[in-house]
Amino acid sequence: MAMHRRQEPITMLTAHDFPSAHVADRTGMDMILVGDSLAMVALGMEDTSEVQLDDMILHCRSVARGSKSAFLVGDLPMGSYELSPEQGLASSIRLVKEGRMHAVKLEGGAEMAPTIAKITTAGISVLAHIGLTPQRQNALGGFRVQGKSTSGAIKLLQDAQAVQQAGAFGVVLEAVPADVATLITKKLRIPTIGIGAGNGCSGQVLVQVDMLGNFPPGRFLPKFVRKYGDVWSETSRAIEAYRKDVKERSYPAPEHTYPMPREEFEEFERLAHRDHP
Repeated sequence: MAMHRRQEPITMLTAHDFPSAHVADRTGMDMILVGDSLAMVALGMEDTSEVQLDDMILHCRSVARGSKSAFLVGDLPMGSYELSPEQGLASSIRLVKEGRMHAVKLEGGAEMAPTIAKITTAGISVLAHIGLTPQRQNALGGFRVQGKSTSGAIKLLQDAQAVQQAGAFGVVLEAVPADVATLITKKLRIPTIGIGAGNGCSGQVLVQVDMLGNFPPGRFLPKFVRKYGDVWSETSRAIEAYRKDVKERSYPAPEHTYPMPREEFEEFERLAHRDHP
């Protein structure tokens, strides 16, 4: 909130385990999100709807061990908060107590306001998420830009104001026209975190695996993702070199082994070859 008041852009990145959290924290990310995208990037699932609360808690704990200064937000997965505000609060308590998160994130606008209010009243910070909400992709007709019509944009603004009123400390705007996201940001007291929502948001978030390029060639990448690295190619190059060296017996080389005094080895060799009755 202090950064928002200073109009300092907020940096946010996903992490799903200790190494990804460690590097995000060490490089100065303001916020780390343990997103339910871990379903695909860490667990090999088809989409986020498969991941369970227990899965999220395990990965949240791993991320918490790797981060010392970033503000940690854990995703509430599908099925862990929609039934009632009480269910949402119970799941949030687990993410904070067991997962060691500082806040939780949940998808949905005005319809989730009672749940957000219930959670925040209990003293747990909530990051809301509107626009393209991946857990509801099937109901939205797939991964489509939201708020492209006047009525759609008005609905987004109303959702943003509703989650703000309910006590959310911020709101993620995903796959929203840049002009719409900028205007919504100006109308709110709380910061917006954009992903595919242009440069007028209070901050930005990306999936770490996407922006690092840690995926095989040819995989679909959303338009809004900028590929800052090519981790897949570098990892492949290193592993291929290792495989080649092992096959050729050039690794391990003498410098990678532990020496033994010659006389000790000769005594060991003598004893090893000695006949035993």
